Amino acid sequence: MTVDPSRRQAALEALALDDDALLRACEVEFFIASGPGGQHRNTTASGVRLTHPPTGLSVTGTERRSQSQNKGAALERLREGLQVLTYVPKKRHKTKPTKGSQRRRLDTKKREGEKKAQRSKKGLW
Repeated sequence: MTVDPSRRQAALEALALDDDALLRACEVEFFIASGPGGQHRNTTASGVRLTHPPTGLSVTGTERRSQSQNKGAALERLREGLQVLTYVPKKRHKTKPTKGSQRRRLDTKKREGEKKAQRSKKGLW
């Protein structure tokens, strides 16, 4: 996964913030969450959506009936998402098999082929 360097830098800066500062940097939106939970969940705006504008990352928390618990869950998810954005994959280098390993592989293939050729000859048993 390739990430724009400015987005990666914004994610690194956001991870350095504490929870309150990170919440202030985000757009917080409350909505009515649907699903299991009965009347309390379906009638209150307990769902929380956090959007971090510098990185464009958006997460939601809807599993609880409590808005504050959902905000905490969404904040954890936001930190996990920011952590994923900061990952820099290792550069891969092409490798070539050595002459010795090529020779050993071909010798093994030759022996296997000879063994199979012996199976097809009739009357040797």
